[in-house]
Amino acid sequence: MADFLNQNQNNIFNEQNNSSTVSLPQYNEDGEKISILEIFDFEDMCEEYIIDLEIRNYSQNTIKTYNAIINSFLEFLQGENDLSDGRKFLRSFKRYIQYLKREKDVSQNYIYLVTVSLKKFLEFNNIYFLSEVETPKRTKSLPKSLNEYEVQSLIASVEEDKENTEMQRFTKLRNKIILTLLYSSGLRISELLNLKMNDIDFKTRTMRIRGKGDKDRIVLFDEEALDLLNEYNAFRDVSNDLLIYNKNGNKLSSRYVEIMIKKYAERAGIKKKVTPHILRHSFATHLLKHGVDIRIIQQLLGHASLSTTQIYTSVDMETVKDIYDKAKENK
Repeated sequence: MADFLNQNQNNIFNEQNNSSTVSLPQYNEDGEKISILEIFDFEDMCEEYIIDLEIRNYSQNTIKTYNAIINSFLEFLQGENDLSDGRKFLRSFKRYIQYLKREKDVSQNYIYLVTVSLKKFLEFNNIYFLSEVETPKRTKSLPKSLNEYEVQSLIASVEEDKENTEMQRFTKLRNKIILTLLYSSGLRISELLNLKMNDIDFKTRTMRIRGKGDKDRIVLFDEEALDLLNEYNAFRDVSNDLLIYNKNGNKLSSRYVEIMIKKYAERAGIKKKVTPHILRHSFATHLLKHGVDIRIIQQLLGHASLSTTQIYTSVDMETVKDIYDKAKENK
């Protein structure tokens, strides 16, 4: 490890437009070591990195998360002493991980996310201080979901909204469509909020979805969703390309939808945490429960790997319990 660090201290940063390198440590006129924070403009590097993520069509949620992680780490570094070379930077990174675990009590999955995010950010800028850091393991937790009765209660709770004005009627229908499509089509929240009217085929009850990695897939929606969409069309602004928008005609924020779903869940008396992604999990779990082939579920969810979808085979304990009880009764 020492040999590795010594080697990289002498050639830690390859300038993208120049063959020269920055040797570390560097010294000022008084012979004092200069901090890495003065040598590298991390704030500018972060801005360039975020722009690159946007160009590569990362989701806004991912970009927001990466940006927050990078800036939190840079803020932590401001309080560190003697950041003059790669070895000391690595030491500060380890202290930061220790701080997150001890002081912030973050999950193992968050530590994984921090490590991956910071390594990617630094490597994007040809800085390899953390190249020897191994990516920590993630804990695999089963996705949470609602049962079918809870989903029905959640969607039905929208009926209590007022509809005295045309705007209230529009908002009520829009919110019901949001809940319905998140569940009946298994959409990610970003996919729904970016959905355009010309992506919807009303005759075939299908939607063309642009998912992760700019990959398109076709998803289905049921007759109930079709009826809602036809009713909604009578109130929506036909000049607006977006299916879902706010009163000003702009795209809704995912945060607005999260708060909205929380309100309806409380109204429906659901004690569980309910989020857009939990409705997506519920969609997959209920399809599996009703005998849909897992490869079809993989296609509808837009999972690149079947192993990602297979986690749902461990989720539906209600069905497992029913089969178990019936087997006992037939003895």
